[in-house]
Amino acid sequence: MVEKTPMNKTAITILLAIVLAGSFFIFYKNRPAEEQNTPATGQINQQVNTTQKWESKIDDQTAVIVTITPIDILSESKEWRFDIVMDTHSVELDQDMIKSVILVDDIGKEYEPISWEGPVGGHHREGVLKFKQIIPVPKFIELKISGIGDVVRNFIW
Repeated sequence: MVEKTPMNKTAITILLAIVLAGSFFIFYKNRPAEEQNTPATGQINQQVNTTQKWESKIDDQTAVIVTITPIDILSESKEWRFDIVMDTHSVELDQDMIKSVILVDDIGKEYEPISWEGPVGGHHREGVLKFKQIIPVPKFIELKISGIGDVVRNFIW
């Protein structure tokens, strides 16, 4: 029979503490970042509104890859902005983005861009397309691009 000495009790206690600390570290480390750093209640609404990230959408039809990322489409934004990246090795990307893009809300109302900030032409093109704020904020929006590779590209958020 094994006799429990103070040395064995100490070793078991230390081993248990290490296992407990390791388990806590693994659990805490694997949690999403927003759970690890929960802000005070008064800061939650402000944080959601100012740091909201929108999903990029990609369309790769007819040898042209178009990636659209909403930069700012929040209800309090005066202008809604979209980052647009176009990449190809075979098509000239010289479309007038103001005439090629339309934004459609959830009830089918269409909005034209107010400006394009970016280069004209080339095989690699990136810029920011701006629209006036939509009030009330629709349930979803659809950005339609025509004239790039003779297809209509649809991006929905």
